Amino acid sequence: MSIRVVTDSTCDLPESLVDDRGIHVVPMYIHVDGRSYLDGVELSREAFYAGLPDYQQPPTTAVPAIDAFARAYDRLADEGATGVVSIHISESLSNVVNIARLAAEKTTALPVEVIDSGQLTLGLGLEVLRAAEVARAGATLEETAAAVRELIPRTYTFAALNTVEFLRRSGRLTQFQSGLATLLKILPLLKMNKGVAEMEKVRTREKAIRRLLELVTELGPLEQLALVHTNAPDEAARLHDRARHLVPPHTVPIYAQVTSVIGAHIGPGAVGFVAVAQA
Repeated sequence: MSIRVVTDSTCDLPESLVDDRGIHVVPMYIHVDGRSYLDGVELSREAFYAGLPDYQQPPTTAVPAIDAFARAYDRLADEGATGVVSIHISESLSNVVNIARLAAEKTTALPVEVIDSGQLTLGLGLEVLRAAEVARAGATLEETAAAVRELIPRTYTFAALNTVEFLRRSGRLTQFQSGLATLLKILPLLKMNKGVAEMEKVRTREKAIRRLLELVTELGPLEQLALVHTNAPDEAARLHDRARHLVPPHTVPIYAQVTSVIGAHIGPGAVGFVAVAQA
């Protein structure tokens, strides 16, 4: 039995891990100044973030078509897969998982189990990685899906944004709210777990970083710790230095530049953690 894993480009896993684990990534779309690009394929993250402050119109995003997922499932069947676990960005943030479900219903080549990760960026990525590793070890479709679902409630994403401007541009904040936040020097700190997104307000960047460290510490012993950023690799490295005592022994943290699809909403300069609490 050969179980394969499908996800979308918001998973933010490094390409080396995607290739090594045989994960199939279906790209989202990012629309920039009248042009549409396949996320991470036709427009690199580096190019996107370099142009982000100067785009004439706020970038927008779109989900893949049903056929994009159906083709992925059929291709894996042709490669010998006997089942697929398809794991995607939280339904509370995107319609991707519903598109995948429609594709799974359309697919007759093999059974497909679609899972709402309840996460974004490497929160999704770590669940995908777990699925691929369990499947590689010989797990059945049901066992692979169960391993992911067991991980979901233990996976947390915390991120400190550097600005509210891009939340305003994307319509997540009104002009008044963003103006007030800027005036009061309030920065949003985002938290995500089990599909529930929350926001804390902090007054300075240093307080936001300290709060990130507190939130991770409060989870207790960790199974895994990863770092994410939006075009802020140096600050992510400094954050890692401050969190060395939190990194579980015998693990190597994964770093990821957050996909353009998410960066369009939160802007450059964000840094954060994805943490998996011990069972």
